[in-house]
Amino acid sequence: MKMMLKMPRVPRPRIAFTRQMLIKGLKGLEFLIGLVIVHIGLFGLAATTYGMLVFQQMNLGGVMIQNLVDPVSGYGINGIIVAAGIIAVGLLLMRRVISIPFRYLFRFLGRRGIKAPKGIFGSPLASYRAIVRFRNWFLAKVAYLQGESAKWKAMFMLMKSPYSLLRSLGFSPQVAVGLLFAGSTVGTGVVVNETVFAERSFSRGDPGIYLAPGDSPVSYVTDPEEEGYNTLRIDLGSTPVRAITIENVSIGTVFTGSALPSGVQNAVEVGGTASASTRLEVGHLIFEKSRCKKLELSDLQIHTLIIKGNASDGQSIAPSPGTSRMRAIGGGHHQASDMTHSGGTFDRIWISAPTSNVNGKVDKLTLSNLYTKGGPCVLTRMNVGTMEILLNEVGVGDGFATKEFTVATNVTAANLTVVDNVEVTISEPATQ
Repeated sequence: MKMMLKMPRVPRPRIAFTRQMLIKGLKGLEFLIGLVIVHIGLFGLAATTYGMLVFQQMNLGGVMIQNLVDPVSGYGINGIIVAAGIIAVGLLLMRRVISIPFRYLFRFLGRRGIKAPKGIFGSPLASYRAIVRFRNWFLAKVAYLQGESAKWKAMFMLMKSPYSLLRSLGFSPQVAVGLLFAGSTVGTGVVVNETVFAERSFSRGDPGIYLAPGDSPVSYVTDPEEEGYNTLRIDLGSTPVRAITIENVSIGTVFTGSALPSGVQNAVEVGGTASASTRLEVGHLIFEKSRCKKLELSDLQIHTLIIKGNASDGQSIAPSPGTSRMRAIGGGHHQASDMTHSGGTFDRIWISAPTSNVNGKVDKLTLSNLYTKGGPCVLTRMNVGTMEILLNEVGVGDGFATKEFTVATNVTAANLTVVDNVEVTISEPATQ
């Protein structure tokens, strides 16, 4: 009799493939891809930043590494941007693992009653929305501040309008403020705007020492009438200036209560400094329509000299032939902007180059309608491309034998035009 043993059937274990397992697998794959991408970005950043120089010096990898690095290092700043973007994408993919320490921190803070931002690390969309909310909040504050600034600026412009009108008529800052106080035109509004909220400036005609191209003085006195300093001085250095214009001003003793500074004889002085061994280099100089006690030109090297239409109480024009080149002053992006002033009263105009062995440079220098008394107008120690001396009146009324308008023999010019200059009896103007 044959016996049959029947073994019990053991069921095979079945692993249920759930949605949760799929999500976890995708998260793991996301992390691995992010890790690989981060390393690619770091390699690109290193290759772009250091290039083959570091690899060659350290002899890393030989030809194989060189073939990998060379194509990347040639991209420059674009390569750095792309590499940084790749690293950012990799970190975003790795955010779930990276954020684990922060989650523990947020849980700790939550137990202390401090709320943490929700969804920042779990969703790129949530992160983007949070950034957008911050951006909109920040731009709203900026727009508000810009609007307030425009309103305050408009208010101060209205407050100072009477002051600006008086300055345009030729009054000094001190006289203009005095008249406004005397007439009670705007009360304290002008004083607040012009002394507290507004800095002294060359364009407004405040006296002082200006280091070109700066519009604010590096040295000044609080009250020129009280302290006796009312000079408009420009010091030129290594920075070339595109243009300097001074026009429609009264200088020296031509107005009541003014005097030349102690120990100074020249009302207008333009040129280099002998003690500093410097000269002024000027592309185009125009001296026109001015009234001077004396007009003296000396130690000038000029390519084209034009002396035309000047009237003087005695003149001696004796330049010498020269070989000076044509000249223009450039400086590209680093060249200074224009310095312009119109109107006002000063005891002296002084433009110089005081820094030792550093010539001052300006492409166009214009001095127009300078009404002076008490001292000569002197142009000296300059190298000029084109100089125009036009329609000036010079003299003190002491006769033609004394030469008030002089061009010395050490003034040289490659091209010279001298026309319509006449000798007439001219006296100094009356004090105004």
